[in-house]
Amino acid sequence: MAVSGSVVEEILRDDGEAETISPEAAGKELALRALFREMRSVLVAFSGGVDSSYVAYVAAGELGDAALCVTGESASLAAHQRSQATDIAARFGFRHETLDTEEMSDPRYTANAGDRCYFCKTELYSKLAPVAAARGFSCVVDGSTTDDLGDYRPGRAAAVEHGVRSPLVEVGMSKREVRALSRRAGLPTWDAPASPCLSSRIAYGTAVTIKRLREVETGEEIMRSLGFREFRVRHHDELVRLEIAPAELENALRREVTDELARRFRALGFRYVTLDLHGYRTGAMNEVLKSSDK
Repeated sequence: MAVSGSVVEEILRDDGEAETISPEAAGKELALRALFREMRSVLVAFSGGVDSSYVAYVAAGELGDAALCVTGESASLAAHQRSQATDIAARFGFRHETLDTEEMSDPRYTANAGDRCYFCKTELYSKLAPVAAARGFSCVVDGSTTDDLGDYRPGRAAAVEHGVRSPLVEVGMSKREVRALSRRAGLPTWDAPASPCLSSRIAYGTAVTIKRLREVETGEEIMRSLGFREFRVRHHDELVRLEIAPAELENALRREVTDELARRFRALGFRYVTLDLHGYRTGAMNEVLKSSDK
């Protein structure tokens, strides 16, 4: 469904320099808008992250109140993320609702094996699909991009099983294109770090509990309070592994910062506080799965 535009568009970066929107990206957005018009009404699985915010923005622009954005709320959704979703919906006039999900009641989810995300998404979509059907929406859509096709994503199997469509994938749109187009749209998420659920920070095989989720969430608030922007707090039971973006590592290695990190994370109950010298990267917890496959 992807099409190519004919003109390179320009937007201004914060430093005043021009940044281009490629003809391909502009064309894909036109195709996305046309796709939503064909759908006529959609329920958007809306987390408030980079991709779902862009999907919600385009869907709302084309369909108005025929686009409903729904955020699934549970213990695995950080308060920071919940607040961001609410703020974006209000700022851009999205029709927005929340519903409670109960993945923490599923022992297959809390066991935290490699397929944990499948059970999370199964719970979410099993709640969203009946809402869409009962209220006359043609389908549920998510924010998956073409980048998600290359990584380990068990949640996509749940999406397929519940008939969830991925409009960004259907028009061939990448994460980089979503960020560029989000910036042009004025979405504050355009340069936001990826924001998967809190459970994704807990090492596979370590049970997901309310206590561990709160430790991760509090740990990430500590990181923000110290000025870090792109990072992950990885929970390995008694050990916490801090992944920090390479551009921010120099700050993390300052003695006063390492001492503060050690003090505050030990106060959370961790016996060992470590800094991952590979730095922040998405999907780091999946590396152990790939190693075991080999």
